Amino acid sequence: MSENNKNNKKGNHSSGLTIGMCIGIAIGTAVGVATKNIGLWMPIGLSLGMGLGLAIGHNSDNNGDDKTDGQE
Repeated sequence: MSENNKNNKKGNHSSGLTIGMCIGIAIGTAVGVATKNIGLWMPIGLSLGMGLGLAIGHNSDNNGDDKTDGQE
């Protein structure tokens, strides 16, 4: 596997993580403001968003692997 392929896979994974974190912070902040307990809900939203982001990144990694099998 070439160095570029390794970097591309790492980029897809971290991109999903970044998107998930942003979505999680937004949702956690909104719920925290609504319940007047932002100190609790912001980290919960961040944690859930990170899990969602890892799933998104993992899913995009698997889709990329299917297309590049047998190619250099």
